[in-house]
Amino acid sequence: MRKINNPSANAPSSAKTHIFFPDKMFLQSSYFNRYLLKTQFTALLVSISFGLTSCKTETSITTRPATPPAKVAAIPTDPQPAQPALDMGNKVEKKSLKAASWSMLPGWQHENLIPAWNTFIQSCKSLERRPSWQEVCAQATTLRPTSERAIRNFVENHFAPYQVTNPDGTTTGLATGYYEPLLKGSRKYSSRFRYPIYSAPDNLLTIELKDTQSGAGQTSLRGRLQGRKIIPYYTRAEIENNRNLLKGKELLWVEDEVELFFLQIQGSGRVVLEDGKTVKIGFADHNGYPYRSIGKILIDRGELPAWKVSMQAIKQWGRQNPAKLKPLLQQNARYIFFRELPPDLTGPVGALGVPLTAGRSLAIDPESVPLGAPVYLSTTWPNTAQPLNRLMIAQDTGSAIKGGVRADFFWGHSPEAQVQAGKMKQQAQMWVLLPKQYRE
Repeated sequence: MRKINNPSANAPSSAKTHIFFPDKMFLQSSYFNRYLLKTQFTALLVSISFGLTSCKTETSITTRPATPPAKVAAIPTDPQPAQPALDMGNKVEKKSLKAASWSMLPGWQHENLIPAWNTFIQSCKSLERRPSWQEVCAQATTLRPTSERAIRNFVENHFAPYQVTNPDGTTTGLATGYYEPLLKGSRKYSSRFRYPIYSAPDNLLTIELKDTQSGAGQTSLRGRLQGRKIIPYYTRAEIENNRNLLKGKELLWVEDEVELFFLQIQGSGRVVLEDGKTVKIGFADHNGYPYRSIGKILIDRGELPAWKVSMQAIKQWGRQNPAKLKPLLQQNARYIFFRELPPDLTGPVGALGVPLTAGRSLAIDPESVPLGAPVYLSTTWPNTAQPLNRLMIAQDTGSAIKGGVRADFFWGHSPEAQVQAGKMKQQAQMWVLLPKQYRE
């Protein structure tokens, strides 16, 4: 969704350019300033102009046509099967997965697999196009979805568990949460509804660099033309301080700038109009800047203690400091553009391209966990030590979700989902379930 998943999309699409909550964004310690971004564009322009781009790299530029602390149970040692061969299409680092056994998964025998199974069948709509998943998805869709025993037998006979590890070999990481915001808005500007949600601008360029030989993935830059030069796109401050820059691209208008800011962090949401109708919107694109954590800024300034920072705490700070709010939000140069989604979608669309399921969809780093795969998450309920062991499906990504054991739990769109997501920052362990025939 998020994601911002992309989330950019590969973004949350939805979801998740899945930049998420401020408390999880602290992980992104380095913030590349505008000068550095401009340097990257300059270097790119030179390479394009003089034809010096490596023969291993494809470069394309596209424009948009004018028309998303708690403790974890100790893990016993078990004999481990051989390592899997990894599907190159997923760009997963082999070293991030360590072969495991079912007995290593805390609470596995007590987990009801039916809810996650139904979510996995949704994933198969995308996974069935990948060679490693075709057979297991074809067989899974014939299974009776109301029999937990049949599902468990299928999973244990057709999948093998692999523990997700961090680059340093450790197995404990961080689980945060995200949700689908609900805002009040209008299709027309008024004194009440005066903050615009923009669709993707026509002058936004996407520069894609792809290493075709190594298959290492793709890096996308954003910019705009100024004469014959490619320069960085407008920052958040430039967009918000000069409404003429994106005039005519207003998708909707909402009444609260803080809620709009967090909508951009989530990457998707719902807007209730004055006539009671609900419009669903998802991630369309972004302006190319990395996210800068406003929560960390508040900590560095001494405005909030680190232990207190959450989405709710930042909103409260904004209400108490209205004069400081806009300059704070504009410290995050990243800006998200949206698109209107079909009204019959059951949830926001994640990076996998399927609707997310509340309580069962997970945003992950696709370099560590294959997108679409079942993931067994062992963590705790937000702000408690109560175990939360659950089979999830990796259906989303996010620019703040980086590293091996790193997950973002999708809670849904209810008021309770917002509360749980806003306070979730728990220790976690993860196991990815791969088909036994998983191959490169």
